[in-house]
Amino acid sequence: MANITAQIVKELRDKTGAGMMDCKKALVETDGDLSAALDVLRKSGIAKAEKKSGRATKEGKIVSAISRTTGVLIEALCETDFVATNDKFIDYVNSVAAKVADMSKDGDLSAEVAEMENATLTDMIAKIGENMQLRRALRWESKGKCASYLHMGGRIGVMIDVEGDIPDDETLRSLCMHIAAFKPDFVSPEDISEEVISKEKEIAAGQVAGKPAEILDKIVTGKINKWYTEVCLTKQPWIRDDKQSVEKANPGLVIKRFVRWEIGEEL
Repeated sequence: MANITAQIVKELRDKTGAGMMDCKKALVETDGDLSAALDVLRKSGIAKAEKKSGRATKEGKIVSAISRTTGVLIEALCETDFVATNDKFIDYVNSVAAKVADMSKDGDLSAEVAEMENATLTDMIAKIGENMQLRRALRWESKGKCASYLHMGGRIGVMIDVEGDIPDDETLRSLCMHIAAFKPDFVSPEDISEEVISKEKEIAAGQVAGKPAEILDKIVTGKINKWYTEVCLTKQPWIRDDKQSVEKANPGLVIKRFVRWEIGEEL
C-alpha cells in the first residue's frame, strides 16, 4: 500500500477544493494514484460541488425553529432566488434547524453546524448544481420564552428572548416585526458601553460648539436621549403606537436579547 503523505493529500485538495478527509479517502482507494483519486472525486460529485464553492452566494433563506423556551435561527445562502425558493433547499435548511434545536448548547453554533453538515451540504451542492453555505446558526435557551418572525420570505429573520410579564403571541410577533422594521442596535441604554456613549457625547458636543457652557450639557444630554430612541429597542417608538416607547407599551416585559439577520449582510 502506498504511503499517503500530507503533501499529496494537499495537492489533491488544491486541485479539487474537496475536504481533506475526502481527498485522503480517495487516495487510499486508488493506492496513492493522484490522477485516479481525482477521477474518484469527480465521479462522486465532490470535486464538482467544491468547484462551485467559489461562486457568489447572494440569495438564501433564514428559517427558525421555536419551542417556547428554545429558539433556533439558521441562515443558509445559495446563488439564485430559484434555489432559495426550492422545496428541497427549504426542507434541508428546516431539517438543520430541527437538528440544532435538539442540541444542548446556547449561543452561536455556526462553525459547529457547518462542520456537522459539511458532507450533506456537499451532496446537496452536487445534486442541485449551485454553491450553498450554512452561514449562521444560533440556538437560545430561554428562562421565559423565545419568539421569531421571518420577513420577505425569509430574507430577514428576527428572534427574541423575553422574560417577566410575557404578553400574548401576537404582541411578541409585533415586537419581532418592530425589530425587523426599525433595526435597533441595543436592547436598552444599559447595554451600550461607556466608550460608545462617550464617543456619541463627543460628536453631540461638536455639533453645538460655541453654545454657552451653562446650556451645553443640557443640549448634549438631549441629543443623547434622542439617539437612544434611534438605537435602543426599549426606547424606540412602539410599532403599534408611536406615541409610546416599546418599554412603556409593554410594562413588565423584560427583553433579554434579540437578533436581526438579513440575507448576505456584512458580518
